[in-house]
Amino acid sequence: MADLQNTLFDLSGKSAIVTGASRGIGEAIARRLAQHGAKVTVSSRKLDACEEVAASINKVEGEGTAKAVACNISHDQALGELVRQHEGAFGPADILICNAAVNPYYGPSGGISDEQMDKIFDCNIKANHKLSHLVLPKMEERGGGAIVIISSISAFVGNQGIGMYGVSKAADLQVARNLAVEFGPKNVRVNCICPGVVKTYFAEALWKDPKMEKMVTEKIPARRFGEPDDIAGAAVFLASDAAAWMNGQHITIDGGTLIGFGGM
Repeated sequence: MADLQNTLFDLSGKSAIVTGASRGIGEAIARRLAQHGAKVTVSSRKLDACEEVAASINKVEGEGTAKAVACNISHDQALGELVRQHEGAFGPADILICNAAVNPYYGPSGGISDEQMDKIFDCNIKANHKLSHLVLPKMEERGGGAIVIISSISAFVGNQGIGMYGVSKAADLQVARNLAVEFGPKNVRVNCICPGVVKTYFAEALWKDPKMEKMVTEKIPARRFGEPDDIAGAAVFLASDAAAWMNGQHITIDGGTLIGFGGM
């Protein structure tokens, strides 16, 4: 039993790419993966922010644990360069965390422009699909790997303000299922995490207003919004041997938001 406790979540000898990792959920995931033994590429659009996080991880976990790579996930060339730099530093990726996402529009669905819709689909769906296929061939060659796509509880409910964002997050669930069917026989696992409202820059309109936060959290069974680290543990689980028989699924982490609001 002691051996199981020591190895079940152990990521030693593995390497991971984490997008959107310069802050929030992505940063928390990168830190926890490194804490469990993985070498980590910290990626987002701004290199200086990535370098700050990578330096912090290296200070705690040891020099050479983390590398910073800037990447605009809407550009195919940038995705390829991200994978190339990761492989140059750590070898082929064993773990891919697709966390980066955008939402350039808030309002009624009829008001969204084609440009805004394209940006949502390019970053939230296409980038995850393309980046996955950049690492999948070597995962197959090496006998397996794990991909985790960060979806959202907006995938399960209608929304008057971020409806198309929800569409993209629902599509991510199907991307994971499709890839799991295709690559499961090669021991590659693809799963999603669906967070509720987490206290990040992305959702600050909800939690930075004390009145709004109180009004919303009173309906959440846990009576609070999430913190980035509330999501990171699930990512470690899905990346590790602890989730060896989990594929094409999703984990909802929302403090009970869906059941709380559903019961109103």
